[in-house]
Amino acid sequence: MINGHAESGFILLDAVLNPVAFNPEALQILAFPENVEHIQRPALFLFDKVHRSLLSNRDSENVQFVKFYKSGKRSYNCRVFRLECGDTIRSRNWTALLLERNSANVAALAELAQRYDLTTREREVVEFLLQGMTSKEIAARMKISANTVKAFLRLVMVKMNVSTRSGIVGKLTTMQ
Repeated sequence: MINGHAESGFILLDAVLNPVAFNPEALQILAFPENVEHIQRPALFLFDKVHRSLLSNRDSENVQFVKFYKSGKRSYNCRVFRLECGDTIRSRNWTALLLERNSANVAALAELAQRYDLTTREREVVEFLLQGMTSKEIAARMKISANTVKAFLRLVMVKMNVSTRSGIVGKLTTMQ
């Protein structure tokens, strides 16, 4: 976890969908808003979460996972990788799940930056804003002060002729 933000979560499941391995970020994403330190048996917790929240269909022939997972205000793409592990004697089919934060539409953000002549740092601030981060969180990620983030946001608002943070987001959504 970086600055209180869960990065990509990774879970490796065996053939019967038991968690074999996972990173702390996966636990953080799936446990939100619960504190992960209060989880006594993380593997059992993840087993339950995978089966209740990430499986969209499980019949005898075909196991399907959700494409998106919502954790609080954040949403994640759920990417599934089927793996064949083992030798010819004991072939095992495992599944890897990757939970990646949804980010703003890259093409729309690039167009927005070009249309309003945003600097690289202004664009970076807008990208983090679109991910739902606070000024404090953006500051920590960019290694600048929260006041500098606010200054960048004010400059972006002037360039875009809006008066609020949501106005910035609105400009992007009208472009898509």
